[in-house]
Amino acid sequence: MEFIKDPRAIEDTSMDIIEQCVPWIKELPEGEMQIVRRIIHTTGDPDIAKLVKIHPEAVASGLQAMRQGKPIFTDVQMLRSGISSIQLEQFGIETMCLIKDPEIAAEAKRTGKTRAMIAMAKAAPGLDGAIIAIGNAPTALFELCEMVRRGELRPALVVGTPVGFVGAKESKEVLVETPVPYITVTGTRGGSTIAVAALNALLKLA
Repeated sequence: MEFIKDPRAIEDTSMDIIEQCVPWIKELPEGEMQIVRRIIHTTGDPDIAKLVKIHPEAVASGLQAMRQGKPIFTDVQMLRSGISSIQLEQFGIETMCLIKDPEIAAEAKRTGKTRAMIAMAKAAPGLDGAIIAIGNAPTALFELCEMVRRGELRPALVVGTPVGFVGAKESKEVLVETPVPYITVTGTRGGSTIAVAALNALLKLA
């Protein structure tokens, strides 16, 4: 069987196919188009394009934070490990995830809250102007939105794509009503790979 072997040709062909399947993405602003295209590529699903919601200031705010070397906080290690290490190094960006911290686990057990909620609250004091990516835990996104509304935190960008049937859809609905630039995927769909796709698209643009 003949198949494409060159990595660059595979990606270029994929992007051409995506634009044929979803021609309207070419009408989006450049940054938004790159994000949506990368999410489609990651999921293998052109239909997901209509679920992507991007705040008007999200691309500019995210790019500025990256170029300034602001940190990226993630809710889970899977998300953190998927971000392009080469481009993170280029901008001197540190990533952080506290979900496995023993103190976080102990406090979660003591309070009955999820580790993701505790980690979000603990990290918040150092995250003004940073990028926060939540790809797994709706509870972390709920906690983040509450802190923003209370004036305790002002991130440059929130990539909020938690997945699942309990709280995921609702947490993203809260996010789009929160006064902060965001990238999200509405409904129950989502996941760390989608958050990674959005972040890597921004890093490539940066």
